[in-house]
Amino acid sequence: EVQLQASGGGLVQAGGSLRLSCAASGFPFDDFAIGWFRQAPGKEREGVSLISSADGSTYYADSVKGRFTISRDNAKTTVYLQMDSLKPEDTAVYYCAADRVVPTFWMGAMSYWGKGTLVTVSS
Repeated sequence: EVQLQASGGGLVQAGGSLRLSCAASGFPFDDFAIGWFRQAPGKEREGVSLISSADGSTYYADSVKGRFTISRDNAKTTVYLQMDSLKPEDTAVYYCAADRVVPTFWMGAMSYWGKGTLVTVSS
């Protein structure tokens, strides 16, 4: 059974930091790209960050570039999203997702999705 479990969300003040984790199981983790998405109340889901399987190359949405860092630990089958200098507009439910094919990230159509973790940034 494929499982993606996001954790690490919480309430933080603006300027603070959180680290999200995405623990994966049930599929060949090393062969899959992992993406983080978020959805704020009343807004569409957006892709935040992606890390590939092959060479670990990364992508960040402009809104988080320079503040968020994605990384993966293949031995632990876990992907992390370090979020620094958080802003109130980062408030959202954050989801991790996985797919063999990177372009599915751009379409928001990755094969496997986990349940989200709520991040709330107070001003």
